[in-house]
Order: sequence, then structure tokens, then C-alpha cells
Amino acid sequence: MIKLGVNSVLFKEFDFQTAARHIALCGYDGVEVSAIEGMCEHLELARWKEQAAQIRTAAQENGLALLSMEFAGVKSEQRLLTAFEAAAEIGIPIVNVGPGGKSGVEEDVQKSIDMLQRMSEQAASFGVTLCVKAHVGQSIFDTPTTQRAMAEVTSPAFGIDMDPSHIYRAGEDPETALPAVISRVKHVHIRDCKGREQGPGPIELQACGRGDINLFAYCKAMVDHQYDGPVVLEVIGAKPEHSLAQISIIAAETYGYLNACLKQLGAR
Repeated sequence: MIKLGVNSVLFKEFDFQTAARHIALCGYDGVEVSAIEGMCEHLELARWKEQAAQIRTAAQENGLALLSMEFAGVKSEQRLLTAFEAAAEIGIPIVNVGPGGKSGVEEDVQKSIDMLQRMSEQAASFGVTLCVKAHVGQSIFDTPTTQRAMAEVTSPAFGIDMDPSHIYRAGEDPETALPAVISRVKHVHIRDCKGREQGPGPIELQACGRGDINLFAYCKAMVDHQYDGPVVLEVIGAKPEHSLAQISIIAAETYGYLNACLKQLGAR
């Protein structure tokens, strides 16, 4: 069964216990722990040993699986090693990163691929999986650059985090792009968007079903190709003025949409 989760970055203005409680109230199976430096550090990697028990307890008390951790851009490989150590100890199986660099710069593509090969080998030593997603504007940003990474990063501890919103904003249709990379997809970040602009748009329009992406067709492609990993709502841009109710509505609306799609497709 595909497990549905929420990246705790949506609840960046609230503590992790509050995030976990409301994610569970919305009906989700699990949570992705945000460790995004400078944006949302529900898990502060510099002091993860102090927080490990709290993270595990918050998840357990709310009946949530710890699906993944979002690390985001790799500015420090040493910090990423710490993330692997923390994930292994806490019980988080997947660490998600961004590729970095700039689109269309060959040197940046190769640098990213080399880092992914090197660090996925390190991830294997901790028993965790390193996933990367195509990201608008960065070195790996579409299906061809994703396929290049798949071909050159050989570690079994490496996977693709296939985010349909980035693929859509790169000018492709995610439901037709997914089969080309599904063999290495181990995690899915998901959200909707209006139009193909570079940014993800207001948080309300990132709720699945509110935008222009054919997410039912994307869900069908996942099911048709027997994907059974996590599908995690990742909404970026929550601000202090967004109330807990507003944040929770976005999560709940997305759960209802995705759960209905996947139930109709026989995947839940």
C-alpha cells in the first residue's frame, strides 16, 4: 500500500509535536521530518541526539510512520553524513536532497552526479537511502537530466524523489514522465500548482486538486507501474500569518484528494 505523508515544513511555524498531531488528525500514515537549514529545522542536525527521542515519541504517540527526512541543498557533505547518522538512529529510511547547481551548466550537472555517487555510498554504510529530485532551475531539473543521474549513480542506496510539480514547471507532463524514471523512484514529493512558473505559488494552491497538474493521471501512472513507496505532501512558503487551521486545511484537503484517487485505483 502506498503510504501518504506530509513534510513537516508545512508546519514550519509550529513545533514538531504540533505538526505530528495535526498530520495524524488529517488521516495521514506518516511524516517527513524537515531538516532544511535556514527554513525549517524540526530536526536540528547539530543537536540531533538531544531530539531523537522526542521525534520518535511524537511520531509514535500519533500513530505516524517516519517516512523520510528532507535535507534539501547539500552545502556541506559533513552535515549530510550527520543526517545519515541521525536517520539511522531515529529510524528514518530515506534522506531527500536537492541537486544544487544551475540548469544548463555541464560542470554543475557533473558535480551534482559525482556528489550523489559519493554520498549514496556513504548512505549505504548507514543503511539509509539517499534520494534526489529534479528541481526547477537547478542542475538536475527534468527527465533527461534525471535519467543521466540514474545512469551514472550506481549505488543501490540511491533513488529518485519524483516531484510532479517540478517536472510540470520544467514543461513536461508528469504522468508521462514518470514511467521513464520509475525504475529508480523510491520517494515522491507531491503538490499542485497553477501554471508553469518557476515558483510553487501560494500555499493554498499547492493543495493537491487545486492546480493544473493532472494528479489523478500521475497517481494512475504510479499504480500502473507498481510504485509502493511514500507519497509526501511538500508545501513550501508557510508564513507566521498562516494559522494552524489554514495549514491543517491544506493538509486535510490533500489527504482527501490523494486518498480518493488511490482508493479508486486500488492502491489504498
